[in-house]
Amino acid sequence: MRTDQAPVISRLQYEAPAYAIDQVTLEFDLDPERTRVKSRMQVRRMPGAAPTAPLLLDGEDITLQSLLLDGKPYVYAQTDGGIRLDKLPETFALEIVTACSPRGNTRLSGLYMSGDAFFTQCEAEGFRRITYWPDRPDVMSRFTVVLRADKSIYPVLLSNGNLRSQRPLDDGRLEAVWEDPFPKPSYLFALVAARLVCREQRIRSRAGREHLLQVYVREGDLDKTDHAMQSLMASVAWDEQRFGLSLDLDRFMIVAVSDFNMGAMENKGLNIFNTKYVLANPATATDADYQHIESVVGHEYFHNWTGNRITCRDWFQLSLKEGLTVFRDQEFSQDLAAQSGGESARAVKRIEDVRTLRAVQFPEDAGPMAHPVRPDSYVAIDNFYTPTVYEKGAEVVRMMQTLVGRAGFAKGMQLYFSRHDGQAVTCDDFLAAMADANPGSALDTHRQQFGLWYAQAGTPRLRAQGRFDAASRTYTLTLTQACQPTPGQGEKQAQVVPVRMGLVGRDGAALAFRAEDRTGRGPEALLVLTQPEQSFVLHEVDADPIPSLLRGFSAPVILDDGLGDADRLILLAHDTDPFNRWEAAQRLALSRLLPAVREGDLKVDAAYLDALRAVLRDPALDPAFKELVLTLPSEGYIAEQLGEIDPPRIHQTRQAMRLALAQQLQADWEQLWHTLAPNRGYSPDFADAGRRGLRNLALTHLCLLGDAQWQGRAYQRVKDADNMTDRFDALAALVGSRAQLAEAALQRFAAQFAHEPLVMDKWFALQAGAPGAEIEAIRALMRHADFSLRNPNRARSVISTFCQGNPGAFHRADGAGYAFWAEQVRALDAINPQVAARLARAMDRWRKLAPPYAQSAEPVMRELAAHPGLSADTREILGKALA
Repeated sequence: MRTDQAPVISRLQYEAPAYAIDQVTLEFDLDPERTRVKSRMQVRRMPGAAPTAPLLLDGEDITLQSLLLDGKPYVYAQTDGGIRLDKLPETFALEIVTACSPRGNTRLSGLYMSGDAFFTQCEAEGFRRITYWPDRPDVMSRFTVVLRADKSIYPVLLSNGNLRSQRPLDDGRLEAVWEDPFPKPSYLFALVAARLVCREQRIRSRAGREHLLQVYVREGDLDKTDHAMQSLMASVAWDEQRFGLSLDLDRFMIVAVSDFNMGAMENKGLNIFNTKYVLANPATATDADYQHIESVVGHEYFHNWTGNRITCRDWFQLSLKEGLTVFRDQEFSQDLAAQSGGESARAVKRIEDVRTLRAVQFPEDAGPMAHPVRPDSYVAIDNFYTPTVYEKGAEVVRMMQTLVGRAGFAKGMQLYFSRHDGQAVTCDDFLAAMADANPGSALDTHRQQFGLWYAQAGTPRLRAQGRFDAASRTYTLTLTQACQPTPGQGEKQAQVVPVRMGLVGRDGAALAFRAEDRTGRGPEALLVLTQPEQSFVLHEVDADPIPSLLRGFSAPVILDDGLGDADRLILLAHDTDPFNRWEAAQRLALSRLLPAVREGDLKVDAAYLDALRAVLRDPALDPAFKELVLTLPSEGYIAEQLGEIDPPRIHQTRQAMRLALAQQLQADWEQLWHTLAPNRGYSPDFADAGRRGLRNLALTHLCLLGDAQWQGRAYQRVKDADNMTDRFDALAALVGSRAQLAEAALQRFAAQFAHEPLVMDKWFALQAGAPGAEIEAIRALMRHADFSLRNPNRARSVISTFCQGNPGAFHRADGAGYAFWAEQVRALDAINPQVAARLARAMDRWRKLAPPYAQSAEPVMRELAAHPGLSADTREILGKALA
């Protein structure tokens, strides 16, 4: 492994490629120990490139066997990370033969083995581990791929595009030839060689074209592929209906693999997925698993257009494809949920997305890893597959839709594709298409300022003040915005912030009003804040109102609305906007939790309890929404509201409040348990999942009471539930309440599902995330026969869950948790730097810890950062955390 300091790559250093590779044929003679790759490229100098411009080819961990230019040996120069060819003709054919060792590739980047099968992962820079190539997204080529492998071991040979031929060879191997008709960058290349079975479905598009959909899995898993196939079919239909984007290949394939660094990969026509996001049946998958599969299948399919047909010019533009496609998969999931659960389902999905954003992206924006949605520099690009690029990037796209409307957004998408299909472009190109398609809109008027959402890091903070004038029937709302300094950005400019808002009377009734830009009254308005401070006058307001601001979470900001408990109790009970009802419950919980964390005196008053009880008893509210309202803010979100963090104290306070809710609402929890009993077989649809979620939340609270009867019922559900959601939630209730039956339940669960890796991941993670988990217990899990540090899912289920998902147990004044973390980062870094770097981020907010923890953490972190063998991925994370 290289130990020298990796260079910093800057966005401002971008230069267009000097050469294009219009066509390439890749021939693979697949062998686990030594795979031979022959690459034959048709190369031409780009217009405007200097005649003396060299061709730079990236290569890593491969052996160059031969290089021919127009059929003759050609002298090349070795570079740091590849080779350079000088004095080149304007057009030429280049043939390169390389060898690599898939079995020895533990990084799971490039061509690697999972068990006895070949897979690839080329995003972001894995293709250079297969052959020498200008491994950058703005070099787009048409690929023809020839695969040869032992037919008895690898009867399925797959690559991008359409299958042109397949034949047995005389030496016992099978040969398959694939051709992708669309130019693509190297990061979208993929191949699979394995013994697999598949579920197939033929469909006909709206345009009348027939397509073959296939989901490939290992033998024994075929019964778990129906939901993935249904999700894929729904994705194809939704993209046609919503955006007029049709599947453009004869076939579309999904392949599941158990060793994978990410969730899934959108390789053109051959999506490779972590098994976690493909395999599901009622016995092995929870409702959350079903939802994640639907979302991820949709996400990767939608990349077929937003990422593949139009890709990013350079990796700084990563959110061009990822933020946009996260937005698309969120809209897809909301639309599907609404089909079965109505608008309430859409609101629940939106709240879940916001909760994720706040849990993972807001902390990133407030820490040493803060970076713009379009980063300015990086050392290791794998470190910038972040919540900021994905989740905040999606919010930026959502604000565009808010400013131009749903129909205007569709027009912008049409213009984007008509301008840029087949190109590698920038975030600015997408913004320009949206603005140009909607002349006169707020997005068009403020397009340059709106671009600051891509350029500035940090989460803007909004402060609201309102003044009602009864005599003039006006309500003046003054909004101010500010953004704290972030690394490399000390001064921030005012951004464009769309604020959806309404007014609620003290009696709970929605108040109509007339905004300045309207001729008539209505219950809601969209205010567009563009200045550091701006006042908006609302007319024809009949009573002193409570402002309901940022409805639907119309911008990714932190809002100080100045409201007190009395106002929030009214919003929780009456606001017509579901997001703000939920937000009122979150703020009410925080107003009780935060003083208790600081001062140690938890007070759960009658007014708050009555408000929650009213939500539980309201027959008009959806069970899924009730579950969200009754779920307290996470320990991580509570921590973000504090200047100094004491994680064990936060955990203890939150647990105390959960116990108080269990005790004070016991009768309601018991009533829910009985009234929400299922009356039919399992279905993962929105309505049934919501009922299960709320019923299981009731069971969780009842188990906290320590009542042997309820803990016995939970144990019985572990034994005989007819679906994994009920079974696992009951197990979690026992573990979370530290019930005496928990150990027996864990043993029974493990015995029943020992041969289901994804289910065992849950079993490992539940124990690693258990309250008060000790480090020796984590080490015992790592000594389990089914634990492997080389499998990312299993490593994450134990080590990442403990270090990143169990702050109350991980953070210890004696520093033992930090020593364990450093040990595991070092071990993982030697195997798989991507996984190690993500684990390293468990400590990137260490400076916010209370002194006993920070003092224990710093020397451990500095010692780890000084380790000479660290990868560039991990070194970059530690360097920023310690800067």
